[in-house]
Amino acid sequence: MLRNIIFSVVFFSGIAFISFIFLPALLLPKIVVLNGGKLMGYWTGLCLKKFMSVNIKILGKENIITNEKFFVAASHQSMFETFYLQTIFNSPVFILKKELMLIPIFGWYLKKIGSISIKRNKITRDNLGFFYDIKNIINKTERTLIIFPQGTRVRSEERPPFKKGAGRIYEELKISCQPVAINSGYVWPKQGSKMANKQITISILPKIKSGMEKNLFVKTLEEKIYTELNNIN
Repeated sequence: MLRNIIFSVVFFSGIAFISFIFLPALLLPKIVVLNGGKLMGYWTGLCLKKFMSVNIKILGKENIITNEKFFVAASHQSMFETFYLQTIFNSPVFILKKELMLIPIFGWYLKKIGSISIKRNKITRDNLGFFYDIKNIINKTERTLIIFPQGTRVRSEERPPFKKGAGRIYEELKISCQPVAINSGYVWPKQGSKMANKQITISILPKIKSGMEKNLFVKTLEEKIYTELNNIN
């Protein structure tokens, strides 16, 4: 319990400090703010290592797609991956709940870096332009989109079906997908205390090429990520 308290105090204090010192960056080019996000990712890894004795292992670095546009589809079990994946993939674009964009200061950063917001389970004008926003960013920049096809954080033992929206994104973008399996829930669960002296494994899987029928893609992606989660747990 004490380690959890110390971790939380130091970690969130550090995130707040990084946010504060990067406030002037809101008036500077977007790349400056993106570097702040990457710094938060490294801070997350450092705090887990120093205060929780957690080792972070990355498998399959050789599978990282190069020389072509792609998007990342990752399992989502904790807050960990929203920070740490920024240290692996360059200047990623995240899809977020609309509510997060309304948080003072934090929401300003999310807007500055071009995060894409959506209201879950609702049909709104913003949601109707959702796929246009994604295509626009991917086509005009070299940034990588990161999606969590489970739709929300899940417990480490849960295996819910992937959302159909992942297939729509794949169909619209017509680029390869980089599947990533992350077992962070065993260390940093959705609810409850964090676990010390354990390992978080990030497994970067071989790409799924574009051109597959969207429903088959979702099924293939789900099988690949869940099979790998079962292997690394």
